[in-house]
Amino acid sequence: MKAHAESLFVGGRWVPPSGDGRIEVRSPHTEEVIGSVPEATAADVDAAVHAARLAFDEGPWPRLPVSERIACLRRFADLYGARLDELADLVTAEIGSPITFSKLAQSLAPSMMITTLLDLASVHPWEERRPTAMGGQSIVRRLPVGVVAAIVPWNVPQIVLMSKLIPALLAGCTVVAKPAPESPLDAFFAAELLEQAGLPEGTVSVLPAGREVGEHLVRHPGVDKVAFTGSTVAGRRIGEICGASLKRFSLELGGKSAAIVLDDADLDKTAEGLRFASFLNSGQACAAQTRVLAPRGRYDEVVDALSSMVGDLAVGDPADPATEVGPLVAARQQDRVEGYIALGAAEGARVVVGGPGRPAGLDRGWYVRPTLFADVDNAMRVAREEIFGPVLCVIPYDTVDDAVRLANDSEFGLAGSVWTADREQGLEVAGRVRTGTTAVNHYAADFGSPFGGFKASGVGREYGPEGLDEYVELQSVSTLPG
Repeated sequence: MKAHAESLFVGGRWVPPSGDGRIEVRSPHTEEVIGSVPEATAADVDAAVHAARLAFDEGPWPRLPVSERIACLRRFADLYGARLDELADLVTAEIGSPITFSKLAQSLAPSMMITTLLDLASVHPWEERRPTAMGGQSIVRRLPVGVVAAIVPWNVPQIVLMSKLIPALLAGCTVVAKPAPESPLDAFFAAELLEQAGLPEGTVSVLPAGREVGEHLVRHPGVDKVAFTGSTVAGRRIGEICGASLKRFSLELGGKSAAIVLDDADLDKTAEGLRFASFLNSGQACAAQTRVLAPRGRYDEVVDALSSMVGDLAVGDPADPATEVGPLVAARQQDRVEGYIALGAAEGARVVVGGPGRPAGLDRGWYVRPTLFADVDNAMRVAREEIFGPVLCVIPYDTVDDAVRLANDSEFGLAGSVWTADREQGLEVAGRVRTGTTAVNHYAADFGSPFGGFKASGVGREYGPEGLDEYVELQSVSTLPG
């Protein structure tokens, strides 16, 4: 992947952009420009949607047997899997994701997701035969929804792109993808591999651009379905636009996930588990466990255990394998998180670790200090709003019922966890929390199971068979007996 691209990937071909705008990619660690790509315009969107429309309405891709689409995407999976280290280094340079996390979640995990989805597609019921009440037969077909607009964020860009692109292509759709301006380089990396895999012309386009061009894509009459991951505010806007024209859409949005620590939890193991679950990708993750609900009788113990863990986090150069918390993606994100840290203190929360200001020894780069707040009330803004940075709040509860109530007292419902020595009790408590995913004594999503949110955390599901079905329309064809 070239750091400085001159062309856009439109309909499977590299073509000159219609405008002269450029998107500069700055290293979150050095603040220096490390790459640039053309900025797509509305005219580029029109060209990409036209190519996708033509490919869907008249081209071979939707009409191929599923087995042939799987075979083509297995070629892509092989190409992808051969370049994971290169991809991890690219994402680390691009968005500041710590390299250890990048090797796990920014390259290996999307590769595993692709393979999982291909395996699921090979046994998915794309066509079923059912007996009818009148003695005939009904054929239920899963047909491709059409042209898909896939709009993805910067934080885990390949996981989010592949969670939309691969199911859509497997279903027979064509795709116009819009990566975030902060992370176009990895999207072009994937585009190069798609080209090498030999997808038919028009099947995929990749157009880096900002919000205005993204809204033009969402509104485009040639788009049949919008798949979006990002903020709840933007998701509501997309839902309004799509709802007005009854356009299909799926939304994976924000979170303010609660980790419920039960009375019998091993606090050392819990703190180490939350080291990853709460601070993955420097806290820039929608599923991060950012509210820790602690029993009042052990509250000080929980705070002490978390204080040791947060204070021990290695902050620094994201290319260093020892780094656990790197810089935030942009100066605006640094300002946002620092604003919330100041707000938490103003609201009456107690700063146990961290607080305002840069980490010691880091005079450049968009860094903030990992921060632990104690004495947090669930009504505080730092406990209710998604901060998207390395900030953790500890909230006391009196009973298990109280813990469940606090966990559910949120506009979000994306993820959660329960920490306990009693697995069965953990499963019971987890089942009472209104979230799309939850876990006992860890947090991680499974690519073979549905991922998505309740309430303001989204609409629809990704991963698993359910993720494949987000890109189909169901058609029933019945016959009479005889």
